[in-house]
Amino acid sequence: MKSLKLSIKKFSLGLMMISMVGCSGFLDESDQSNFTLDNYFTKPEHATSVVNSIYQGLLPMTESGFNGAPWMMVEFATGLAKTELGQAQFSLFVRDLVNNSDNGYGQTIWTSYYRGIANANLAISKVPDITMDEARKQRLIGEAKFLRAYYYFNLVNIFGNIPLITEPVDLSSEDLYASASTPEDVYNQVVKDLMEAEGSGLPVIDATGRVSLGAVKSLLSSVYLTMAGYPLQKGTEYYKKAADKSKEVIDSKAFSLFTSYYDLHNPSKKNLGENIFMAQFTPFILPSSWQVSIVPYNRGISAYSSETGGIFAQEGFIRSHEPNDKRVREKEFYYTKYTLRSDRTKELALGDYYIFKHFDELANLTTTSSGMNWPIIRYAEVLLIFAEASNEVSGPNSQAYDAVNAIRKRAELPDLAGLSKIELREAVWREKWFELSFENKTWFDMVRIRKAFNVTTRKFDEFVGHKFVYGPVLKERELLFPIPTAEIRNNTNLVQNPGY
Repeated sequence: MKSLKLSIKKFSLGLMMISMVGCSGFLDESDQSNFTLDNYFTKPEHATSVVNSIYQGLLPMTESGFNGAPWMMVEFATGLAKTELGQAQFSLFVRDLVNNSDNGYGQTIWTSYYRGIANANLAISKVPDITMDEARKQRLIGEAKFLRAYYYFNLVNIFGNIPLITEPVDLSSEDLYASASTPEDVYNQVVKDLMEAEGSGLPVIDATGRVSLGAVKSLLSSVYLTMAGYPLQKGTEYYKKAADKSKEVIDSKAFSLFTSYYDLHNPSKKNLGENIFMAQFTPFILPSSWQVSIVPYNRGISAYSSETGGIFAQEGFIRSHEPNDKRVREKEFYYTKYTLRSDRTKELALGDYYIFKHFDELANLTTTSSGMNWPIIRYAEVLLIFAEASNEVSGPNSQAYDAVNAIRKRAELPDLAGLSKIELREAVWREKWFELSFENKTWFDMVRIRKAFNVTTRKFDEFVGHKFVYGPVLKERELLFPIPTAEIRNNTNLVQNPGY
């Protein structure tokens, strides 16, 4: 657990100064070399800088190149993705269901999220004692609690039994080598943090990309939906909580679906409309790096010098969509042809279905520096959470139909109507698979419902025993990812997940 130990036992002021959304005013300290945890947190600028540092944990997930990227881990685990990148062994191990604890993707997720948690713990502990505008202080603490909850929610879903640390840690702390907590304890802390963030005075929306009240309520609805399913199986009470919380977001009327799918990857639409919460990037300053991974391998269609073919969709998944689904038309969610770098008047057929919803046209055509944000929560997901949860509580009802049919209307598909509870449940699941594809949502749903989508039958198989179209069969061990080797080696209180 060396990486966790390092990230929680010391506070990096350098990291604090890497602000994604802007920080200033504390860089003129006369003697920065004398900063310590005891004397640093004295000014409002210090409160802002420590909270800014928490956002940094969102970024490493998307860092892409010839070794693939951590965000791909949960996509290859669905069996719905392909790659042309033979040297990206971490992707291939997950795709072929032969993953192990040496996978660098898992280590990056663990380290980045626990570093974010460490900075959140510092903020939550130290910011209350800073003399500053009280409303601003409470909003910053609310942001910290949301981000801590987000990191823990992902960690507990991905790794299962994990350390739950909510206070700053130093070399003398009992939690330096913390034992794992139960998933239920982690979920309870996530809910507590989000409920407290709800009351912190955050704005409903925030166009700068900071945490908003809409983001808090949306994440809480997702947490409740997960708690209703596996592994906790809290059932109807939590489906109702999920339905009620997602309905609050809907009723706020602060968010809306884009009329065009193009706006999902339009940099000018960052943090607006459908985009409730995103990881923030800025071209030439803090550019995103996944463009090279979603273009086909060395086909010469991009202005980028690297084209890795790191991830794209299985053809069977594309063909499992309903006839005339707009999402699989050319250059909506996917693309199968593109112009050549050497001659933009010539178009090349690519032979597969590459991901267009994350494609930055300006960067790929000319600038090679992408300012696209990474979507973490968007309004379409909230509508689908409500539709599923409402159906579980009350059976098919007009509001559940309205929510899922809003998604289908944009896809130019007919409204759902007259379905049984089970039929509507599976119809909503299918919409989630299609609408939120390649947004790091599908595998989490698979684990939550213990089902996998069969692209041939369009039905949902039991998770354990489901066969991917290219051969491998899911086993119980794939319900979790392995705890990284370095964490097990350095913290003997941790126990590796079964099967690894």
